[in-house]
Amino acid sequence: MDYWIYPVAIIGGFVAGFINTIAGNGSAITLTILMEMMGLPGNVANASNRVGLLAQTGISVWVFNKEGKLKPDRLTWLMVAIMFVGAMGGLWLASTISNEEFKSVFSYLMVMMLFLILVRPKRWLKPSDSANRPSIWFMAPFLLMMGFYGGFIQMGMGLFFVAFAVLIAKYDIIEGNAVKLLCVGTYTVVVLAIFAWQGLVDWKAGGLIAIGQVAGGWTCARFASRHPLAGKIAYYVLVVIVVLAIVRLFFDVI
Repeated sequence: MDYWIYPVAIIGGFVAGFINTIAGNGSAITLTILMEMMGLPGNVANASNRVGLLAQTGISVWVFNKEGKLKPDRLTWLMVAIMFVGAMGGLWLASTISNEEFKSVFSYLMVMMLFLILVRPKRWLKPSDSANRPSIWFMAPFLLMMGFYGGFIQMGMGLFFVAFAVLIAKYDIIEGNAVKLLCVGTYTVVVLAIFAWQGLVDWKAGGLIAIGQVAGGWTCARFASRHPLAGKIAYYVLVVIVVLAIVRLFFDVI
């Protein structure tokens, strides 16, 4: 590994950890580093990416809980459990699909994600409305699908979850991100363990990016918990991420 990759991986991990905590799609950065700069095959990069993801979600959940932005109740743990079941199905697909198929599915899901994040923009800045939150049975199919996708690729799952949390589950954008991180961190423990058992994890590459992701996750969670305009900033970050992803996907200039 060339020495210039070390600072790039750590800085990229920091940015990805920050973005994952307040919005999502930080894996677009880490997967690019793992595949394009470190030269890892798609399935190995997908597996190694979970090292930093687990470290980042762990520190972010701890900070959100400490700051009072995450208060897990029975509904929250049911959401975690349902997403975990879906993630196990996605994990099976991720361990059997070829590198070419991985890249193809990745591209199509990116298009779907970009449209989803732009739905009903005014709804993103409303406060939580737990009194009108739908039942777990209504939310279960969405949670299963997101868990399946997260176990499969993970990239962009955070955007899907934040859209679900705000538009359907009626969380505000900061609380929705906190619940997202709890769900992702829980199933990532098992996903990473199974990938490691299959010999797909490059611990050096994943660990290097994890250093930056932990710092980015901690910084963003503290900022999002304390800044009075954190909700608006999170929304604008989402918009920027979507625009950049569109530019990269259709014009290939980033």
